[in-house]
Amino acid sequence: MLLNRERFEQIEAETLAPFALLSRASMGRRYSEPESQTRTAFQRDRDRILHSAAFRRLEYKTQVFVNDEGDYYRTRLTHTLEVAQIGRTLARAFGANEDLVEAICLAHDLGHPPFGHAGETTLNKLMEGRGGFNHNFQSFRVVTELEKRYVGWPGLNLTHETLEGIAKHETEYDSSDFPTFDDSTASLEAQIANVADELAYNAHDLDDGLQSGLFSPDELASLEIWVILCQRLGWTGGRLDEVTRHAFIRELIGLQVADVLSATAERLEKLAPQSPRDIQNHPENLVKHSENLLALNRALKDFLYQNMYRQFRVVRMAKRAERFTEEIFKAYLDEPEQLPDEYQLRLEQEDTHRVVADYIASMTDRSAVLEYRRLYDPLMRP
Repeated sequence: MLLNRERFEQIEAETLAPFALLSRASMGRRYSEPESQTRTAFQRDRDRILHSAAFRRLEYKTQVFVNDEGDYYRTRLTHTLEVAQIGRTLARAFGANEDLVEAICLAHDLGHPPFGHAGETTLNKLMEGRGGFNHNFQSFRVVTELEKRYVGWPGLNLTHETLEGIAKHETEYDSSDFPTFDDSTASLEAQIANVADELAYNAHDLDDGLQSGLFSPDELASLEIWVILCQRLGWTGGRLDEVTRHAFIRELIGLQVADVLSATAERLEKLAPQSPRDIQNHPENLVKHSENLLALNRALKDFLYQNMYRQFRVVRMAKRAERFTEEIFKAYLDEPEQLPDEYQLRLEQEDTHRVVADYIASMTDRSAVLEYRRLYDPLMRP
């Protein structure tokens, strides 16, 4: 027996929690179109994001280490896939809508420029007084304006619920301020995506930092969360081989996921929400860690900031990225006719700075370096 959209919608209604967002109750899309016969609205959103050009470009965009530093380290693409996996695990346990969570997770970094946070900080500085640059807002613009895949509309024409989840994506590293949506609390599905992003970020940056040799296990010994992991794994020190390192990261993710599940379940039980609106009317997020683990994570984040993000190798990469971004931006601003044709067409109606920022944000690390060489290396063919 083949399962069609109506059957999938029925399964959602019968199996998900009363506070989950159901695809058949979606507030719809900006542009009217026939629904799929085989996929729910949120499954269709997920697939559109997955097939977008912006999603493919994440493969060569920096997480922490620039692409040419090595093949092992996370990129925006691998980070995004890991966030989606953790998000689905949490959604399944809470009885939330997995497909919606996955769609939000897959889209949350689509607007990231090349060179990670260094590229974003530089673009924001260059766009000062002209709306700034924020990768959250850029992700929203990618799926609503910048992707060109359909005759009838710009963007991907995603559902209201997916767009709201993207707009309300917030972590310690990301902020959200969208007048397009009301100021209600994010849906449970969007909250899950937020926590999955931060959870993955901490664990995988720890992994990459150990793999790269930016810090050693001995330097982590002062962290209570590291002590807990050592006790759980029965590790007493010595050389941290690859298999043991993987075990530490798995244990850390497991510890974090278990804590989110336990702490959030207590909050849900206390609130006893009977609809998605009950979640959004609650003044605080429900999906988050316990106070104890929040404190342990705070110490881990502080350690990573000092010993990884501000380590001289990473700072050198960041300064190099700033120069590439600034020089490319200046070249296009001085002579916009160097922009590709589709971006030049926008110049008649849009601010040149924003058009240039959009083009640079669409680049990968590799294409940005190549473009810099084309613009400034006299031996490089244009």
